[in-house]
Amino acid sequence: MQRFYCIFWLGLKEVMSLRRDWVMMALLVWSFTLAPIMEATGVASSVNNASIAFADEDDSPLSRALATAFFPPEFQPVVQIEPGKGPAYMDAGRFIFVVAVPPGFEKDLRAGRSPEIQVLIDATAMEQAGIGANYITSILSAEIHRYAIGIDLVDAPSISVILRSAFNPNRDTVRFAGIVALIGQIMWLTTILTGAAMIREREHGTIEHLLAMPLSPFDIAIAKIWANAAVVLVAAGLSLTFVMQGSLGISIAGSKMLFLVGTALFLFTATALGVFLATIARSMAQFALLVMLIVLPMLMLSGGETPIEGQPAWLQAGTLVLPSRHYMSASQAIVFKGAGIETVWPEFVWMTLLGIALLLMSLRLFRRSLAQIS
Repeated sequence: MQRFYCIFWLGLKEVMSLRRDWVMMALLVWSFTLAPIMEATGVASSVNNASIAFADEDDSPLSRALATAFFPPEFQPVVQIEPGKGPAYMDAGRFIFVVAVPPGFEKDLRAGRSPEIQVLIDATAMEQAGIGANYITSILSAEIHRYAIGIDLVDAPSISVILRSAFNPNRDTVRFAGIVALIGQIMWLTTILTGAAMIREREHGTIEHLLAMPLSPFDIAIAKIWANAAVVLVAAGLSLTFVMQGSLGISIAGSKMLFLVGTALFLFTATALGVFLATIARSMAQFALLVMLIVLPMLMLSGGETPIEGQPAWLQAGTLVLPSRHYMSASQAIVFKGAGIETVWPEFVWMTLLGIALLLMSLRLFRRSLAQIS
């Protein structure tokens, strides 16, 4: 009982030290507020509020129907411009897309000819230009095909393909990117906070004070692990409630408590990794390089950026030893698919086993480094 008492107060001392470290506190606040918002909304993989203009030289029912086929939130209201003015407006930055319908377009279509529609694109807006070109092509093709069926120019298709997107019906990129960004911040920050706390003790010389106390290396490491994990867990819970659900309007399909339980298991693994890296590193600069070398690949291979199934077969097997893969898989199943414990328990077991293995290796190296100091 006395040992648990010492670990508790040593961890509380770690929390108080973190509170006085304004740089780390600023990093903590930034990582769980503005960082996930910017990551979720800054880079869009879909067209959003794109400016579009129509130069209609045909002025036929078909060309007018084409102009009314573009709707928010993908596109702004269509602006009618004079023919030939499209390049000048694009040079001025007023429009990303300009659609030019030539004269006699509907007449040529009725006659069975193949008239062409010109689409001008401002490719300096790279993301919107590339994706928007496909959007515009699909919309125009669908409207022209529907018109051709109406005038018996072509036959109606015998099979109608209806697409239904599971778990994200509107294919909202913000919802997916927001949760992935939050998980990424949890991975980064947990490792950094724990490792920085270990190195700070060594650089400030306070590790010798701890060794003079009736504390074992296990007590020191566990105190730092639970303290930093608790801080990140509380911050993640607040970010999930006020930033993800409040600011970004992301709905959680499953149990928020189950998500936090999975987060706690991952934090146990990530803090053990932080202790491991801090024991290997001899300075804060070396620790920062190790974090980039280890944590960044963990994030890239976790399944958040690219699906696990899309990776090479040999690499998929290698990711089984990454706790980030299991945490990402469990989190996405809970948040997006409403999965329960009966679905995600294998991932929880994997995270627990990997955390224990990392903790044992960290303690072994930590004892060795403390023996060299003493």
